[in-house]
Amino acid sequence: MAALDRFVSHFTNRLDAKGRVSIPASFRAVMARDGYEGLYVHPSLDAEALDCGGFALVREIDAVLSRFAAYSNEHDVYSTALLGDGEVLKVDPEGRIILPDRFKAYASMTSEVTFVGQGYKFQIWEPGRFRAHLEEARNQVRELRKRLGSPEKGAEKPQPRGAQE
Repeated sequence: MAALDRFVSHFTNRLDAKGRVSIPASFRAVMARDGYEGLYVHPSLDAEALDCGGFALVREIDAVLSRFAAYSNEHDVYSTALLGDGEVLKVDPEGRIILPDRFKAYASMTSEVTFVGQGYKFQIWEPGRFRAHLEEARNQVRELRKRLGSPEKGAEKPQPRGAQE
């Protein structure tokens, strides 16, 4: 069975007294295959959580930035939020990182954190906030499935990629 090259599932781990936390083993395996030195982390744009990853995340950030002209206001605000507020964290030999105080404060993290796989990246959440976010995400998916499963009269069903007319 081939190993996944993406982050999946979620795990809750404790922060130690020094602010260190162990990255889940399955996430470390994805990171090792990605080959990025360290862990790139920035505050999420849409949640009180941290976006984390390696080359795959950085490629996605580059793709977002490439939509805008260099030196444009849009490019500057996105690059400030995604790169200027990010940091490369060192992963120690035991697979731990030290979360800087500013990141812990941003995401309201104290004694535990939840790692959440999102394919090309993962997020780190305060566990209670993640549980609430997960429930809301499930509710939104249920609503989307209802709308996509029974389109209103006159509405077209979404076509699979590559479908011919």
